[in-house]
Amino acid sequence: MIEVKDVSFSYDKEPVLKNVSLALAPGKFYAVVGSNGSGKTTLIRLLSRLSLPDSGQLFLDGKSYAEFERRDFARQLAMLPQSRPVPAISVRELVSHGRFPHLPMSRKLLAEDRRVVERALLEAGAESLARRSVKELSGGERQRAYLAMLLAQDTPYVLLDEPTTYLDVSAQFTVMDMLQKMSRSGKCVAAVLHDLSLALQYCDELILMEKGELRAAAPPKALADGGLLDRVFHIRCVPLEYEGKTEYVFHKK
Repeated sequence: MIEVKDVSFSYDKEPVLKNVSLALAPGKFYAVVGSNGSGKTTLIRLLSRLSLPDSGQLFLDGKSYAEFERRDFARQLAMLPQSRPVPAISVRELVSHGRFPHLPMSRKLLAEDRRVVERALLEAGAESLARRSVKELSGGERQRAYLAMLLAQDTPYVLLDEPTTYLDVSAQFTVMDMLQKMSRSGKCVAAVLHDLSLALQYCDELILMEKGELRAAAPPKALADGGLLDRVFHIRCVPLEYEGKTEYVFHKK
């Protein structure tokens, strides 16, 4: 479990997060949602240890983040930021990078590591891309390649910052299906999402941010039906019954 206790963070003395406390459990898919400037990306960066809090503490399975060495932390938690370099290497090489935290000092892949890489390519639907250069891929193909790298890293905790941005609708569903499958396998998955409809459809809990504060961490239906999403996003969230499921459409107030 990831525990966040009274965490605050500022940029140039400007508060961005204020006394945030929450817990993220294994086997669940979380969406971090909120308006622009609400602190979503800052929160995910703190959760991934890319940034350090001004105050408060974070714990991973009961152990303080500060106690982890970099390599040990990378065996426990993987992070896919929104912006990342596009190296001139093959997809298979990229996915192999996910094994680095598990390798000996020689950084040489063993037979088991290679099996993990091939399995990750298959599970991400990227096996046909394995020999292609990452630079040649479309946005959706590249996202599958990076998700395969996350699978190869094989950590119990997976964090992502806006994994569906710039993808077409079909590719967005593919990515969300993969992330949901990760969580169903027992991993804790948390993603910053701008698309509320995807968050409501796929995620077990929404972490709702507003002006740097945590407004709620609860199941999607509770937040949608309770009117909190309406208030924070200045919309009207309307439930619709479709094939025995509840889906939501949004209207401007």
